[in-house]
Amino acid sequence: MPANLPPEAGKKWEKVMEAKTPEEKLKALEEFLSAVPKHKGTENLVHWARRRMAQLRREIEERKVKERSLRSGSGVNIYVEKEGDAQVVIVGPPSSGKSSLLRCLTNVKVEPDDIPFSSLEPIPGMFIHDNVYFQLVKLPSMNIEDVDSDVNSMALSMIRNADSAIVVLDASGDVEVQYNALKSILRENGIYIIRPRGFVTIERKPTGGVQVIGRLINGTAEDVKKLLVNYGINNALVTINGEATLDDVEESIFKEIVYKPSLVLINKIDLADNDYVKSITAKLSGEVTVLTTSLKNCAIDSRALGESLLKIMDLIRIYTKEPDADTYSPKPFVLKRGSTVGDLAKRIHSRFYEGFRYARVWRIDRFPLGVKRVGINYVLADGDIVEIHSSL
Repeated sequence: MPANLPPEAGKKWEKVMEAKTPEEKLKALEEFLSAVPKHKGTENLVHWARRRMAQLRREIEERKVKERSLRSGSGVNIYVEKEGDAQVVIVGPPSSGKSSLLRCLTNVKVEPDDIPFSSLEPIPGMFIHDNVYFQLVKLPSMNIEDVDSDVNSMALSMIRNADSAIVVLDASGDVEVQYNALKSILRENGIYIIRPRGFVTIERKPTGGVQVIGRLINGTAEDVKKLLVNYGINNALVTINGEATLDDVEESIFKEIVYKPSLVLINKIDLADNDYVKSITAKLSGEVTVLTTSLKNCAIDSRALGESLLKIMDLIRIYTKEPDADTYSPKPFVLKRGSTVGDLAKRIHSRFYEGFRYARVWRIDRFPLGVKRVGINYVLADGDIVEIHSSL
C-alpha cells in the first residue's frame, strides 16, 4: 500500500531529490526519514531509506579510501569499460565457479580465491561465439548471508551497468537457496533478472501537471497524481510499461528499476545427485534460462551458452556483403531483435542510410529463390545476409 506521507515528509523528500553529493543526499535522507510516520504503509519506504543511507555511507567511505589510494599510488579498479558486442557479468556466491567459467571460456588466467571475498576487482575476458564477442566480467563474490555487505554494493553497480548476467550456482549446495538469495538482493536494489510484468518510469516536467500513460491494475490516474503530489512531484510524465500497481509507481520514485536478462549456470553437477539436478533445473526453468555443467575439466557446452545469451538479450546476427561480391563478411553486426534494414544502414555508416535505395536479403530457408529485394523498413531476422544499395 502507498505510504500516504504527511506534507512535511513530502517537502523533505523534495530536498532528497535536489541533493547532489552523497553527503547532501545522506543528510537529506536522514531528515526525510525523521518525518516519515511509522505504520504498515511505510514499512517498505523506511526499509529502503535505511538501506540507501547505509549505501551512501559506504560510498563516502569508499571515496575517501580511493582518494588515499590514489595519493599512495595503489588502489582497486571497480569499473570495466565495455568492449565487444555485449558485456555480460558473472555473478554468484563464493566458490560457485565464477573464476573457472572465465578461465574455460577466455584466455584469462585466473584462479579461485583462497579466502572468500578477498578479491574485490572485476576481471574481464572475451568469449567469442560464432564471431560474436561477449565481454565476460567476473565480479567479486556476492555475500548471500549479509545483504548489506560492502562486496555486494561493488558488484551491484557493475550488474546495473552490464547488458546481461550469468548467475553461477553450486550444485553441491542448496541451489534454490542460493538462487533466491541472489534474486532477492538484486530485487531489493531495483535489479530484475526475471522480466517483470511491467515497470514504471517517472519523468519530471517543469509544467503540465501529472500525466499517466499505461495500465494501472489497482487504481486510477487520479490515485497516481495524489501519490506523486504526496512526494512533492507536481509535474511529471508517468509511463507504465506493461501493467503496474500503485506500489510499483511508488517504488519507481525511489529506485531506478532495471531489467537485466540473465541465465543461471548450475555448476559442479558431478558432485550432486542426478535426480536433484534434474529436479532443480526443471523448477528454476519455469522463470529463467538454466544450463548445467561441471567446470572442473571445462566440460561446458560453449555453443549452448552463446546461443542462450543471444536469445535472452534478444540479439540477432546480421551479415553483410558488397554488391557483386561472391561471399559475405564473417563478422556479423549484432542488433536487437526487431531491427530494420534502416537500423543496419545507420550502424554501417550514415551515408548508407541517407542515400538508401534498396537492399537485397539472402536467407535460403526463408525465400524460395534465396534472395529478396526489400525496403528500408524491412524487419531483419537472425542470420540474414544483407546487401545495401545506396546512391551516396
